[in-house]
Amino acid sequence: MLIDWFTVGAQTLNFIILVWLMKRFLYQPILHALDAREKRIATELAHAEAKQTEAQKERDEFQQKNKEFDQQRAALLRQATDEAQAERQRLFDEARQAADALSAKRQETLKNDVHNLNKAISHRAQQEVFAISLKVLTDLAATSLEERVSEVFTRRLQEMDGETKAGLAEALKTKSGPALVRSAFDLPPEQRAAIQNALNETFSAEIRVRFETAPELIGGIELSTNGLKVAWSIVDYLASLEQSVGELLQEKDRPAAKAAPQAEEPQTETENQ
Repeated sequence: MLIDWFTVGAQTLNFIILVWLMKRFLYQPILHALDAREKRIATELAHAEAKQTEAQKERDEFQQKNKEFDQQRAALLRQATDEAQAERQRLFDEARQAADALSAKRQETLKNDVHNLNKAISHRAQQEVFAISLKVLTDLAATSLEERVSEVFTRRLQEMDGETKAGLAEALKTKSGPALVRSAFDLPPEQRAAIQNALNETFSAEIRVRFETAPELIGGIELSTNGLKVAWSIVDYLASLEQSVGELLQEKDRPAAKAAPQAEEPQTETENQ
């Protein structure tokens, strides 16, 4: 079999031209298109990766902020809970203190009421006892008792101490008018004479005396002159007894009770009018 080299050469040339044409007009554009597509895909992938990185960053930031928010919320909730509990405890303490204060005040008020009631009862009983005593003594102030009162007053004039006697003598000496003798009852002439004689003997002088009746003295007689007074009265005994009872009640009210002083017989007094 013979080879037609012309045909072979023509076919080879045609093949070379075909390859060049395909490369020039078909393969090269495809390569360019593929390169462009690869570049576009790479760009999109880069953009996607950047977006993914940014999204991850934003996600991380969001999670961090969410975590911080949760922590702040927990801290605020814990703080609010602590403050509410502290306020509740404060209100409870205030309420308890107010209740204790009110209870103490009520107990103190009750104690004071009981004390005042006992004191009022004691004082009223004391007043009633002395009022009854005064009434009885007033009703019993007969002539025999009046004579005894005059005798006691006369003896008191004679038994005055030196200082009282000297002061009264000076007062009688400097007074221009007569001395005043007041009694709860009208003194009969013999009792007036006895008092007059006692004064004259006591002061070794003629003492001018003016007699008056004063029912408020209740079984008593007093001598007054120039601002000085010498008196004796049954009321003095009752006043001394009343003072002793009052001191006894006061001592009873104190935490450490002391013995109340006994009622003593009142002594002759000299006082300024």
